[in-house]
Amino acid sequence: MDAIFAKQNEFKKDRGLTKVRAVLNPNYKPHGTKSYVRLLQKYNFEPTKSGPYFWFNRPKQRGLVPEKFKAAFGGHITKERALVKASSDPGGKHGEVTAEDSQNDMLYLCKITVGTPPQTLMVDFDTGSADFWMFSSSLSSSQEKDHNKIEYGDGSNASGDCGTDTLSIGGLEVKKQTIETANKLSEQFVSNTGDGLLGLAFSTINTVQDGNEADPQATPVENMIKQDDIPEEAALFTSALYSSRDGATSKSFYTFGFIDQDLVNSSEQAIHWVDVDNRDGFWSFSSESASINGELVPTSSNMAIADTGTTLALMSDDVVDALYAQVPGATYDWANQGYVFPINTAVDDLPEFEVAVGDKSFLIQKEDLAFAPTDDRKNWYGGVQSRGLLPFDILGDTFLKSVYAIWDQGNVRFGLVPKIEKTQNLTPPAATGTGTGTGKADDDAKTKVTSVTMAAADLIDPVSVPL
Repeated sequence: MDAIFAKQNEFKKDRGLTKVRAVLNPNYKPHGTKSYVRLLQKYNFEPTKSGPYFWFNRPKQRGLVPEKFKAAFGGHITKERALVKASSDPGGKHGEVTAEDSQNDMLYLCKITVGTPPQTLMVDFDTGSADFWMFSSSLSSSQEKDHNKIEYGDGSNASGDCGTDTLSIGGLEVKKQTIETANKLSEQFVSNTGDGLLGLAFSTINTVQDGNEADPQATPVENMIKQDDIPEEAALFTSALYSSRDGATSKSFYTFGFIDQDLVNSSEQAIHWVDVDNRDGFWSFSSESASINGELVPTSSNMAIADTGTTLALMSDDVVDALYAQVPGATYDWANQGYVFPINTAVDDLPEFEVAVGDKSFLIQKEDLAFAPTDDRKNWYGGVQSRGLLPFDILGDTFLKSVYAIWDQGNVRFGLVPKIEKTQNLTPPAATGTGTGTGKADDDAKTKVTSVTMAAADLIDPVSVPL
C-alpha cells in the first residue's frame, strides 16, 4: 500500500483535495419504526416478523370510473402491491402509509457545488443508490423555500428532467455530470432538510429513462474515472461516520481520491479487502457468519451490502433472534415492528456482536446496538433488525459507524479497518415535541434549520472540530 499512498498523497497535494464533512442534520429525529418503514419502501421486501406494516395487493385506481362498475360490465380489475398499516380498530380497513409513518429526513448531509458560478447544495451521500438528483428550480415557491436551488442560466444543457453540469466535490471537478432535477415532489421529499441525493452505488441501478427505455447514467465517481479526473491508484472514495451521541457534531467525513492514512494507522491494523459483486448495482460482498459473545452463528453463502443511505442494519432472523436473546430484557414488540430493550441497559450488559466481511469479522460497537428511544422512552429500538425475505443483509450506519470504509470503485473491492469509540455512550437523546398541546412541536417547526443555513461555513467547518 505504500506506493498507492504515495501516489494518492501526490495527487491530493496537486489538486488540493479536502475531506467532505458529513454534517449531522440538526432536524433529524431518530425513530426506529419509521426508519424500518423507510427500508420496507426502499428495498420493497416482505417482513417475516409481525407488526402494523405489511404489503397488500389492492385494486389499482385507474381513470374516473370506479373499478367495481367496470367489473360489473366484465372489465378487468388490476391490482397493485402497496405498503399498508393495520387499522387500530378490530376489523377496520388497512390504512395508507403516509409521510408521517416513514423516516424521510437524512442523518448526514454533505456540501457540494454545482454549476458555474458554483452553487452550494447540501445532499445525502447514498451508496445504496446510483441517482444524483436535486430539487428543480421549476418547483412551486411554497415547496422550495427551504431548499437551495440549481438555476440553469440559459437552459441549454437541460432536457426534460435531466441536465448536465459541473460538479465539485472535495476539490475534484466532474464535468458534464448528469443531474436529475425533481420537478414534482412527493410529500416525503418536501419535508426533507437536504437539497437532494448523490448516489454512490453502481450505474446499473440508475433510474434515468429515455422515453420508456432505461438509460442509466454514470455516477459522479464513475465519471471521475471515465474522464481521467483521478489516477488508477485514487479511483475510490472513503467514509468515516460517527454517532451524534459522541459529542462531535461534525466529526464525520468522506474523501474522494485519497485514503485518510492517519485514521488507518490509528487502527493499528492493515486494511482488510473483500471483492465486491456489483452485478446488481450494490456494494455487495460475502458475509457468511456473525458471532455473539464469541459464539458463531453461521450464515452459509450469505451476502451483504454496505449502504450509507440506511441507518439500521438488517440481518437474517436467525442472527437477529440470537443477538437479542443475549440482551437482558429484550423483547420483540409488535407495535414498533422490531426488537426493543430497556432504556436503562448498561453498556456492559450488551453482547459483543461481530459481523463477517469476507473472511474477517468486525465488531459493531455497543452504543450502536441502541438506535433510538421508543415513543414512550422506556426502551431502545435496536440498531439491528430483521431483513424479512430479503436475500441479503443490509449493513447501514449501525455497522458503518464502527469502521473506516474504503469504497474502491476502480478495483471493485471494499476495504475497512475498525474504528471503535473508546467510550461507549448510551445516553438517550433529549425528548422533542410531539404535538400534544405543549407548544414544543410548534417551537421545533419555527427553529428548523434550513439547508441554506447548514451550508454556512461556521456549521460546515467549525474550528473546534478540525478534520
